[in-house]
Amino acid sequence: MKSIIHALVLSLCAAPVAAQDQVTLLLDWFVNPDHGPIIIAQEKGYFADQDLAVEVIAPADPSAPAKMVAAGQADLAVSYQPQLHLQIHEGLSLVRVGTLVATPLSCLLVLADGPIETPADLKGRKVGFSVGGVEEAVLGHVLSTHGLTLEDVELINVNWSMSPALMSGQVDAVIGAFRNFELNQMDIEGAPGRCFYVEEEGLPPYDELIYVANKTTMDPDMIRRFLAATEKATQYIVNHPVESWEIFAGTAPELNDELNRRAWVDTLSRFALRPTAMDAGRYAAFEAFLHDAGLIPSINSVRDIAIDVTAQ
Repeated sequence: MKSIIHALVLSLCAAPVAAQDQVTLLLDWFVNPDHGPIIIAQEKGYFADQDLAVEVIAPADPSAPAKMVAAGQADLAVSYQPQLHLQIHEGLSLVRVGTLVATPLSCLLVLADGPIETPADLKGRKVGFSVGGVEEAVLGHVLSTHGLTLEDVELINVNWSMSPALMSGQVDAVIGAFRNFELNQMDIEGAPGRCFYVEEEGLPPYDELIYVANKTTMDPDMIRRFLAATEKATQYIVNHPVESWEIFAGTAPELNDELNRRAWVDTLSRFALRPTAMDAGRYAAFEAFLHDAGLIPSINSVRDIAIDVTAQ
């Protein structure tokens, strides 16, 4: 009898551990401090604690991740709230399921010692942009609060080369620059910049970075576990900013530099402490803003744009 029990115990000990759920997560861009909670959750084993094996992929084309999720080629993508509104109206099967960065990062950027003291000074000047549509609408709204319109400026596509275009004099301002990156980059290069913060210029506040899923095929349970892991990682980052930076910077040599170190510090306060939490009014207000700007033909209900997966 003892030998039978002993054999049974051994067989139970040798039984394979339950397989982890495989998750494919597409980033919005190359790995940077904006993705801190994702990287920390991976490195600290918080995803594994939730029985998740998360494959984090940086895209070759920044415009592709959300489209790939809509096409069923990935489980989740890091995307942008303003873009999500447009993509849903374009027919993509997407929905916001969580928040990564809960405040705007985008700003209207000028040289600190340049001639632009207020957006009103942009009349007759050149403004660089990278993504048409939303950025033009945002710029138009900022200009309108200072008595100008888009007709008063010359728009130039700088193709993601924002701070170089500004520092070289190609443009007098850029719209869509990230305050936690371009400001630090320009300061490091000896050409300090100054941001006009879009949410202080009358634009409805919004979530800069969000997690999107395919609304028809998503796995709510998997997403809840994913967000629980990133919430725990965010708590660790807030409680241990230096240690978390060292973990993050240690994942790749190119991350351990002055720009990323500064950006890490400037991003800490902007991570969503409750990634599942959703402000319905915020999504309704931004949908209305895009409609008023003529970028969308109708107004979708919030439930068609964003959900709280904990309520699913």
